[in-house]
Amino acid sequence: MQRRRLTRCWVLLPCAVLILFLTACGEAAGRSSSETMLLPTARITGTTEPIEPLELELPITTTGAEPEATVATPVVPVVMPQIPTPRNGPGDLPYPLTLTRLNFGVVGHLYYTDRRTTLSKAREAGFRWFRQQIHWRDIEDRSGALLWGDLDSIVADVNNAGMLLMINITRSPTWYTSNGADGLPDDPATLARFAGALAERYRGRVHAILIWNEQNLAYENGGTIGPDDPGHFVEIMAATYTAIKAADPSIIVVAGAPASTATNDPAIAMDSLSYLQAMYTYKDGMIRDYFDVQALHPGGSANPPETLYPENPSQAQGWTDDPSFYFRHVENQRRVMEEAGMGHHQVWITEYGWATANTSPGYEFGNQISFETQRDYIVGAIRYTAEHYPWVSNMFLWNLNFTVLQREAGRDPMHEQGSFSIVNADWSPRPAFWGIQQTIAEISAMP
Repeated sequence: MQRRRLTRCWVLLPCAVLILFLTACGEAAGRSSSETMLLPTARITGTTEPIEPLELELPITTTGAEPEATVATPVVPVVMPQIPTPRNGPGDLPYPLTLTRLNFGVVGHLYYTDRRTTLSKAREAGFRWFRQQIHWRDIEDRSGALLWGDLDSIVADVNNAGMLLMINITRSPTWYTSNGADGLPDDPATLARFAGALAERYRGRVHAILIWNEQNLAYENGGTIGPDDPGHFVEIMAATYTAIKAADPSIIVVAGAPASTATNDPAIAMDSLSYLQAMYTYKDGMIRDYFDVQALHPGGSANPPETLYPENPSQAQGWTDDPSFYFRHVENQRRVMEEAGMGHHQVWITEYGWATANTSPGYEFGNQISFETQRDYIVGAIRYTAEHYPWVSNMFLWNLNFTVLQREAGRDPMHEQGSFSIVNADWSPRPAFWGIQQTIAEISAMP
């Protein structure tokens, strides 16, 4: 997965051409107090003894409490909106599938690294869900054979650790695209076959499947983005949703999040609001029947989570003059959903976070963020969501362990990916780790 910040005037080069050492599937400014500490770099199995697994609360049709807790101020509970009695969906389950309360997840990477420690730290911080990105092109060969490889162990280890797993599918095999790139496939049926096979193989052990990532970026869409692409994505959602539900109706199918950007340039991006609007209006709202949850990516830059341009702009230096730079831009994206009649579908924030000091061009805003400020902004975003966004039922922090991955690969420790991490390269927690742990515990303890 990649994090990008785009404006209407300029664009970052695709900032995370996924870490080169991740040869199977892809998904750092780790300031380590002990760079000499050695961690295993081979394929490591997870916990040796299974932990009692968390239960996925499905199906849900009633209201629940979504409180917000702070240390200094009283808790202000937020009630999840009343969802009309849904129609029966696949497997005679309610449609769309929903959660009763705010869940918490983290984006990390489990291929060819110390999975035992990764999953242990995720649980220690209080996260319930783990998001793992996979590359379709690295699993299916030209003959159509599916070589699952280490993904079998990853799925087993996440479940043994007692966590819920969301798999994010990206990167087509090049023979499925007309230009030989790895964007969305030309024929939706090709991705549907793969997604259905994945759901069948890991039935009951993969709890959500996220289809693509930031597909409004030209880089994620095979090199260009045009007015027909949102409709093509809807056709892909329809095919993949149908295939996944045929294999396991209880899997939550999540529509990929557009990147938070205001850029409109076929070689760069389509702005996030226009992309969503085009998705939802394609064929009179066809997508309504083919997703459970909409993934969204708010902005962040160096802006506090409660700020939003233009009514309450940040005082940060740069990256402040457009709503797409702000966490609360998720409100504008949700408004597009509701205006299109998609309000019965919940939102999962599948990436949010704040960079700290780094040397990656275009991410200079992170140099304004100390580790303590990172903690305060992440905690503030969690609390703000719990208090103000009853339509959000899951939040995935970007990220857990990219500092460690950078160190294990001998790569630049000041790369921006690691600057978003909540642990150092030696696994020692940054302040955000402890702040998240406390905040999740407080909110989760509310009735």
